[in-house]
Amino acid sequence: MSSVGKFSPNVFRAYDVRGVYGKDLTDDLAKAIGLSFATMLGNSGEILLGRDVRLSGETLAKNVSEGLREGGCNVINVGIVPTPVNYFGVIWWKTNGGVQVTASHNPPEWNGMKLVTSEGDTVSEGAGMEELKKMVLENKWKTSDRRGVEVNRELVSDYVEFLLSKIKIEKRKIRIAVDYSNGATTIVFPKIAKLLGIEVIGLNDEPNGMFPGHLPEPTEENLQELREIVKRNQVEFGVGFDGDGDRAVFIDDRGRILPGDITLAVYVKHLDRKGKVVYDLNSSSALRHVILENGCEPVESRVGRAYILREVRRLRAVIGGEKSNHLYFSELWGFDDAVYAVLKMVEILSKSDKKLSEIVDTIPSYPSTPIMVFDCPDEVKEKVVDKIAEKLSTQALKISRLDGVKAYFEDGWLLIRPSNTMPQIKMSAEAVSEERLKEIVEYGKRLILDTVKSSI
Repeated sequence: MSSVGKFSPNVFRAYDVRGVYGKDLTDDLAKAIGLSFATMLGNSGEILLGRDVRLSGETLAKNVSEGLREGGCNVINVGIVPTPVNYFGVIWWKTNGGVQVTASHNPPEWNGMKLVTSEGDTVSEGAGMEELKKMVLENKWKTSDRRGVEVNRELVSDYVEFLLSKIKIEKRKIRIAVDYSNGATTIVFPKIAKLLGIEVIGLNDEPNGMFPGHLPEPTEENLQELREIVKRNQVEFGVGFDGDGDRAVFIDDRGRILPGDITLAVYVKHLDRKGKVVYDLNSSSALRHVILENGCEPVESRVGRAYILREVRRLRAVIGGEKSNHLYFSELWGFDDAVYAVLKMVEILSKSDKKLSEIVDTIPSYPSTPIMVFDCPDEVKEKVVDKIAEKLSTQALKISRLDGVKAYFEDGWLLIRPSNTMPQIKMSAEAVSEERLKEIVEYGKRLILDTVKSSI
C-alpha cells in the first residue's frame, strides 16, 4: 500500500467518502482512510466504528479498523447500527471520533464512510475532508509504534434508553406504517416502538444489504406501496427510512408525502421552547411564516448536512431541517436522526386532537419546483453563478450570496447554486401562483443556459 496515485480521488465527496465497492472503493483504500484518520487525530485515542447492512460493510469495517489500529487508535466496534446511533455513541462514550461504514441511500453495490470528530463534527468539505483526501492520495499517514486494540461493544441499548428519556407519549394509542427500506433502522426502531406501545405496520422490515424491497431511498416512487398501506389501514401517518437511518420521509393520513420543510414546520408548531430555527435555502417561505408565527427566529443556511448541523450547533438553535428530510434536534446535540424524528411526530400526535393532515393544512402552501439540474463544467460553474448574481441584483428586491445566489421577488424567489459534488448548476423556485412560478422558472432557465453558453 505504498504507491502514490493508487487510490481514486472521486470517492472524497463534500460530506463523506462514497464509491462503488471493488472499483473506486477498495479494501486497501479503507485501510488507508483508517490510517489517515488516525493520523489526523494524533495517532491515539478511541474510535467508534459502526456500519450499515450492506454486504461489503463487514470487510470494509475490518480494513478501516486495521488502519485505525495500525495508526495507534483503539477501536470500539458496535456492528450494524443506524448512522445517528454512531454519532450518539461518540458523544455518549466520549470517544475521540467515529467512523460509520455506509453509503446511505445509494444502490447496494456502493459503500462509503461518514467520519466525525470527538464533538460529533462531520469531516466534510472545508472541515477536514481536504486534509484527509491529501493524506490518503499522497500516502502521508503515520503508523504508530503502539498498535491499537479492537473491542466489540453493544451500543443500541444505551441509545434506546436515551431516546426513551426524551419522549413523552400520552395515552392516546398511535398506529403508524413504516417502510424500513431493508436498512439499518430495522435493528432499532421495532424495539423502541414496542417499548413505547406504538403499533407498527412494517414494510421491508428485514435487514438485507441487497435491498430487495426497493433501493434504500425514500423517493416518491419507492413510497407508493407505503402510501397505499397508509390510506387503506387508516393509520396516523407513514414514514419511509433511508438505508442508514438519518433521513425520514413522512406521509400524512391522507397519503400526501411531506417535504422536509413542511415536516419541520409541524415540529416548530409544537416546540416546547422558543429560539432559532435553521433551515436551508431551498425551503418554502411557508416555513419562515410558521417560524415567525410561533415566536421563533428564522435562520437560512447553505444547503447540505454539514452546514445545517454546524449552524444548529453554533447558534444553539432549538431545531433545524432541510427540504431533503434531514431533521436536526438540539436535544441530540444537533444531530439528524430519523428514528427520533418519528418518535417526536408520535409524541406530537399523542398530545393533539388533530390528525397530521389537519396540522399540515394549517401551513400555507405555495407553488414550487423540485430541484432542476443543468450541466455545467466544474471549472466554470462558480463563475457562471457569479455572472447570474450580477444580473439578478438589478432585477430582484434583494439577493443572498449565502449559497450560490437566491433572488427574492415581491411574489416569489429563485435559487441558483453550483452543485457541491457534480459538474452541474441547480435551480429551484417558488411563487405565490402557478402562473408566476412558470414565469420565474422560464426566466431562471434562460439565465442559466445563456450564461453557461457564453462562459465555455
